[in-house]
Amino acid sequence: MTEFSDLPRKKSDSSDRKFIESLARGLDVLRAFSQQGGVLGNQDLARITGLPKPTISRMTYTLSKLGYLSYSTQLEKYQLDAGVLALGYAYTSNLQVRRIAKPIMERLAERVNLSVGLTIRERLTMIYVENCRGDDAQALRMDVGSSLPISTSAAGRAYLAGLPQEERDVVMKEMEARAGDKWPKHKAGIEAALECYDKHGFVTSFGDWDRAVNSVGVSLRLQDGRIMALNCGGPTYLVSQEMAMESLGPQLVHVARDIIGTGV
Repeated sequence: MTEFSDLPRKKSDSSDRKFIESLARGLDVLRAFSQQGGVLGNQDLARITGLPKPTISRMTYTLSKLGYLSYSTQLEKYQLDAGVLALGYAYTSNLQVRRIAKPIMERLAERVNLSVGLTIRERLTMIYVENCRGDDAQALRMDVGSSLPISTSAAGRAYLAGLPQEERDVVMKEMEARAGDKWPKHKAGIEAALECYDKHGFVTSFGDWDRAVNSVGVSLRLQDGRIMALNCGGPTYLVSQEMAMESLGPQLVHVARDIIGTGV
């Protein structure tokens, strides 16, 4: 499980007078639910975020009053409330690339009868902002808001492939600090994926994120400089490595070109 104290915040240095530490802590509390899910008590949140329990108590009280958390008197724990959903909907509904990409993604999803996702980075995870599925009930069902780790997923590796070297090095250092003993294996997978990207234009994740899932990924660099990532994949019994390399990867590259070709 992710410890938020292990994830450095941007501009969190105490010398940055514009940085509001209390706001950052409140957002860390909300992020804890995206990592753990379900319901969490103040003690759980203190453990996950590394914040003192008295601070957590004030944060959860305030977030409840503002409609971002709801409190269960029966469980004596909190869960996300509708205020968070409203913020997420406002973001995705105003994301132009999502509206443009969806019909292009849908055509690929219907053609290959698999899941095709559009993701954006949030700290050391990739968050789905759109996901299209074919008619096959066995296709991966990743809802908008679902997250994937950068280091082992095709979406995350595609995002890294799209970054300038200097920015990629910064993210890699953050992942290394978080991964601990797992880092050598994660790093090897990333480096192999980057080599694949240089050669074929897409990355792969063959059982690295989930041993039962094979997938491919392609980066998207938007006109405003933001980098997003597309992925396509499914269960290993539906998506062989050969199919991913010879069919899905090249098709996803064309989808990315079609989306970028719209001028988004």
